[in-house]
Amino acid sequence: MPPRLDGSLPNVVVLRSFGKFYGLAGLRLGFALAQDPLGDRLAELAGPWPVSGPAIEIASAALADRQWQAETVRRLDRDAARLDALAQGAGWALVGGTPLFRTYALPDAQSPQERLAAQRVWTRIFPYSDRWIRLGLPPSERWEQLEAAFAVL
Repeated sequence: MPPRLDGSLPNVVVLRSFGKFYGLAGLRLGFALAQDPLGDRLAELAGPWPVSGPAIEIASAALADRQWQAETVRRLDRDAARLDALAQGAGWALVGGTPLFRTYALPDAQSPQERLAAQRVWTRIFPYSDRWIRLGLPPSERWEQLEAAFAVL
């Protein structure tokens, strides 16, 4: 259930980035939801950052398409489980993440990162942990490539 901004949590700010879920990262659109007077203060601090007409049109259509949203959530959940199964097969343990990306723990993240990169699979390792590696979910047409890359780990 989405957070309710009914005054019971006056110091809560909900930040949402629009692009990743909708696959529209170039749209550069995000939201900050907050109760007044905090909401007014945030608007004042942000300054005059107008949103373009095309961005408003695209966002309005995307936000209204509940069927697409539900289908996408189901697909992302399936894909996250599929990625988790690949990682588990490689001996990696899920640390956390979202249905858009997953973070795993393994004995040494550097070596698998290099081997995956050689297969054109880009990952992130963290400066504060040499055991964590993060992968984003691939688009549908790239699963075969990812599975092949995991096969050579």
